[in-house]
Amino acid sequence: MKVLDLLEEIEEICDTASGVPLTNRIMVDKAEMLEIVDDIRKAMPDEIQQAQFIKDERERILNDAKEQYETIIKDAEQRAEILVDQNEITMQARQRAKELEDSAASSAKQLRMGTYDYIDKLLFDFQEKMEYLDGQYFGDMFTNLRQTFDGVADQLTANRNEIKELAYKTQMDE
Repeated sequence: MKVLDLLEEIEEICDTASGVPLTNRIMVDKAEMLEIVDDIRKAMPDEIQQAQFIKDERERILNDAKEQYETIIKDAEQRAEILVDQNEITMQARQRAKELEDSAASSAKQLRMGTYDYIDKLLFDFQEKMEYLDGQYFGDMFTNLRQTFDGVADQLTANRNEIKELAYKTQMDE
């Protein structure tokens, strides 16, 4: 990952820089450091785009689950209508339609819950990655980058909370 490589380069520069006598400070080439910081800024949007991809993928999966649910319901309704003409068969058809509807609802619910778990895991892994990068490489020296990470972490937490809320609503059949 380019950002990690650039951060390692900064670390190497700091490790090999000349020290200022009687202080804990070092002397570095300002132009070189600013160039690396600029390269980091250019590389950061990839990670941000990855979070957008996760959000878009969540929406796509939820839409697919809804379409599957609606298709199953329509199929069940069509099968029930075909059998309406015969009394005993009608009763059996109604029972089967109910079973299919329950099965479809259960399948859709399980699919949504699985989707929520998958998205939550992706968001959690990305959040951990962001927290690792934040804790490992950014201190007082990169305040702007810190604010960016905080914003992304807040958005990830909000997304995870939204997924958990949707999962809870799904669990409660709302």
